[in-house]
Amino acid sequence: MTNSRPKKYGLKNLDCAACAAKLEAKLNEIESVDKAVVDFATMTLLITAKDVADIEAKVKSIEPDVDIIDYATLSASSQAAEEERNFPHDLILLAIAGAMFVFTLVYEDVFHQTRFEGWELPFVLVAYFIAGWNVLLGALKTIRKGVFFDENVLMTIATIGAIAIHAYPEAVGIMIFFKIGELLQGFAVNRSRRSIRSLLASKPDKAFLLELDGLKETAPEMVQVGQLVVVKPGDKIPLDGEVTSGSSQIDTSALTGESVPVSVEDGDAVLAGQICKTGALTIRVTRPFEESSIAKVMDLVENATANKAKVEKFITRFSRYYTPAVVVAAAGIAFIPPLFFGGSLNDWVYRALVLLVISCPCALVVSIPLGYFGGIGRSSMQGILVKGANYLDVLASVTSVAFDKTGTLTEGVFKVNDIVPNEGVSKERLLEFAAAAEFHSTHPIATSIVDIYTAQGKPVAESLISEHTVRSGMGVDVTYDGHTVLVGNNALMKKYGIEFENEDYDGTIAHIAIDGKYAGYIVIGDSIRTDARQAVSALKNLGVNEVVMLTGDNEKVATAVSKSLGLDGFHAGLLPEDKVDLFDKLTRGSEQSGKVAFVGDGINDAPVIARADVGIAMGALGSDAAVETADVVLMVDSPLKVAEAISIAKQTRRIVWQNIILAFVVKGIFISFGAFGLATMWEAVFADVGTALLALANSARILRG
Repeated sequence: MTNSRPKKYGLKNLDCAACAAKLEAKLNEIESVDKAVVDFATMTLLITAKDVADIEAKVKSIEPDVDIIDYATLSASSQAAEEERNFPHDLILLAIAGAMFVFTLVYEDVFHQTRFEGWELPFVLVAYFIAGWNVLLGALKTIRKGVFFDENVLMTIATIGAIAIHAYPEAVGIMIFFKIGELLQGFAVNRSRRSIRSLLASKPDKAFLLELDGLKETAPEMVQVGQLVVVKPGDKIPLDGEVTSGSSQIDTSALTGESVPVSVEDGDAVLAGQICKTGALTIRVTRPFEESSIAKVMDLVENATANKAKVEKFITRFSRYYTPAVVVAAAGIAFIPPLFFGGSLNDWVYRALVLLVISCPCALVVSIPLGYFGGIGRSSMQGILVKGANYLDVLASVTSVAFDKTGTLTEGVFKVNDIVPNEGVSKERLLEFAAAAEFHSTHPIATSIVDIYTAQGKPVAESLISEHTVRSGMGVDVTYDGHTVLVGNNALMKKYGIEFENEDYDGTIAHIAIDGKYAGYIVIGDSIRTDARQAVSALKNLGVNEVVMLTGDNEKVATAVSKSLGLDGFHAGLLPEDKVDLFDKLTRGSEQSGKVAFVGDGINDAPVIARADVGIAMGALGSDAAVETADVVLMVDSPLKVAEAISIAKQTRRIVWQNIILAFVVKGIFISFGAFGLATMWEAVFADVGTALLALANSARILRG
């Protein structure tokens, strides 16, 4: 049976990007594996397979030295400790090798003034082996695996080649500086990894279950729906639930990115991962932990690396050919020119060694995935869940944004403003029949009608309701107390051939017909979100050319909202299928200029969200359907987050391309200089290591904003 959900593992002892690429390629060749993604930047394996039970054996058969660990059992602290365990040991060895190397250079130049004769040569070679023993060992292991072009192999060939032509200082110095750069690079990568992992540290690790004999500490995964948990000040809320007693200020920043605490009391909903700040709360659990909000956040962020950007895929493919091509070129430079152009063989070999030193694409292979994952991590810090690097790329190219109106640009909290019965129908009867028709509906308009009726102390006679049918995008028809009742918009009345009054109101009109005759209408109002105008302005400043609104509401309401927000246009009176057709036209119209995003609630607008270049569900964390359908999930009801998501995506793309240009320019210069004898091995190793460190530091900027 196919395992539809991917399984995630942590990887240990995966030493090179080439090995990671090989592991991914080989795993994807296995028939039982549907998809495998190895991320060298985050040291993880995400795999979907018919049987993951023997995955460790499969990995071992490809990379014998690599260990895999169930990702769920890892913590950020344990991973950081594992990553930095060897750092002091390597630093001490480098210090010893460096001291020996410097002493030898000083002794030769100042005291002896000969070129490494007698005991000095073995002294230098000892320094070489102390500094590079793990590089040499890594090269042997890599060659044994059939990988001939990773950084360890290239550096081994380059330094042994330098020794062969008696360039001893270069051989030892390059090995020392390469190892220093490798340590600094590892430190920078680990720091970025820890920063990203810290985003996931909001997972609650304990819950205090309220039982008859007191509180019992347990894991959140063990708590059942309906049970009561107590959360003390300073503790994380362990599961989604409803407050049954107590009041408190809660910190929601781990989920929403909002720094201002929110007050909660009896009856309010709370989410796992939020922090109780001021008072104790008793909470009735409404969802098991695996379905909780924090679990969804962690799942989306952790699995986002599976959806790689086109640039990432290109760099992976490019690195497979770039390094072998440079090695072949180096071999050609070493041995062909002496046959035709003369000159010292040592001189041409030296030029070839410069090419080998500069040929590793580490600056690209490590920094670019780390840059994208940093962008995903930064987004999640702001309450924006992006499902993959590919969607960051699309967001960065968005030039048109289409918003749904209700609950997106407006609050979605409706209030009945007027009840207008037709002649011969009382207000009370009109409201009673409308409330009965809308009783089983969860639409905000329906809720507002039912609420105003029940607020008068008159419960809806549910037993009298039968044959409830929802007419998508139009309204409902039911049988109530033997009468056929229709409640909906103009389209519903037209569908059943009912003549109605088309009054000019600033609000949404719900028409009511009873037994085929028009009975009147109810006017419902909705207010525009406070940050909606700011969101439209921010999108324009980011280069979005067109911001439009798609709504099923009437023309007058749509005109008022559009004018208030400064939109570029709107389309009113749309049914769900109309929105899809219209959105297809918008997408076709923008094919040459950019991508189109759609922003909705993720449930009623699911078909449009699925059709968009990038679908954004706003304030929909509590909905499994929204999380499943959308490419980007905004955890708060704020259209301004759309602009923030595009801003982060643009910054991520800008930094990624800066790294690409930096690496290509530097390597291109030194390959050219090396071929013409204008660069030394010292300069090449500084350029190679320096480029990688600059690219990593540049990628880390994404997390800082």
